[in-house]
Amino acid sequence: MRLALLGCGTVGSEVVRLLHEQATDLAARIGAPLEIAGIAVRRLGRDRGDLPVDPALFTTDALGLIKRDDVDVVIEVVGGIEPARGWLVEALRAGKSVVTANKALLAEDGAALHDAAAEGGGDLYYEASVAGAIPLLRPLRESLHGDRINRVTGIVNGTTNFILSAMDATGAGFAEALEEATELGYAEADPTADVEGFDAAAKAAILASLAFHTRVGAADVHREGITEVTAADVASAKAMGCTIKLLCIAARGADAAGRETVSVRVHPAMIPLGHPLASVGDAFNAVFVEAEAAGPLMFYGRGAGGAPTASAVLGDVVAVSRNRLAGVRSASESAYADLPVRPMGEALTRYHISLDVADRPGVLEAVAGVFARHDVSIATVRQGPAGGGAAGRGEDADLVIVTHVAPDAALAATVRELRGLDIVRSVASVLRVEGGL
Repeated sequence: MRLALLGCGTVGSEVVRLLHEQATDLAARIGAPLEIAGIAVRRLGRDRGDLPVDPALFTTDALGLIKRDDVDVVIEVVGGIEPARGWLVEALRAGKSVVTANKALLAEDGAALHDAAAEGGGDLYYEASVAGAIPLLRPLRESLHGDRINRVTGIVNGTTNFILSAMDATGAGFAEALEEATELGYAEADPTADVEGFDAAAKAAILASLAFHTRVGAADVHREGITEVTAADVASAKAMGCTIKLLCIAARGADAAGRETVSVRVHPAMIPLGHPLASVGDAFNAVFVEAEAAGPLMFYGRGAGGAPTASAVLGDVVAVSRNRLAGVRSASESAYADLPVRPMGEALTRYHISLDVADRPGVLEAVAGVFARHDVSIATVRQGPAGGGAAGRGEDADLVIVTHVAPDAALAATVRELRGLDIVRSVASVLRVEGGL
């Protein structure tokens, strides 16, 4: 099997290393040796250390490498939308198999890749695009193909999980925890894709597409990041026996008209400490799958890094290589359900709302009236002096309300009206609550 490797950075270098170190075992598992036909890079002169590869294999002509007749499998670890999309569509239309870790491209235009694979008759595998080395996508695509998946809830971004875990453990604010994550190498110099939820949203789209047999793109995912989460939010969660995580949530359910739909969202949320995802700390990832026959399933492990991601890439290379030797291809994309994506406003969730209110009679009645007008039921109320002290500021008080499940639009409208009340000095924070608290 002749391989074209597109990209030789952190992940690509690990792919080369593993191909070299495990060459004998990989050949035995596949039934033929794996050989690197070429490696496409941006700069030929870059120092790549003692990488075990012939320097003559490097080229800056990625498209020319892909078009070579002696290439069987194309491995793409460059990332980004273009030129990766053009390269992979070219490879797939030519009948070559493709292994990619490109979550952004799959979420943006996975349909183009699947259509090209169907046209050319090759395989498209992308286990490494979500949750690193954790075997997750193939179980969704193959092992659970005989079951009905109703919900997928996951922590799929290691950077944000490290930040929120640090805030929970030390009481630090977001900026301090981000600085620590950057110093330790968990956060990029520009952490926007992680902390604003773009990375997790791309992964949520991929998970939803596989779980619900429906094409879901990044634009279909409601996205919120963690930049507004404060140390006070974390402390409030602790007081409720909860922790805060950036969750991707994909769920199947009926809309107001009774049609089956899917809801896909990424946002920070409080979850009770007894939830399986609550104990996932540091930069680890975990995904909780709820299936009708199989029941709850938990997938846990390292979700990023060169070696874990390369492990997932090589697993896919073994699978597609076996298929090519046998003259078969894997099952094509399963998008038969074609379910509509439900707007965020129709998603059912719960809110934790912290208010700074005037400390005088009738306040609680007025606040409760706002919730009633929007048909939102209150689950718990906690009231105390402003700032949490014994005396507070005298004229103000803190009011913390947790709702029952309601449509997100009704909850958001409730918050908007609360902001306009004279008795509400400020809406200190609003967080969703998940996990059955």
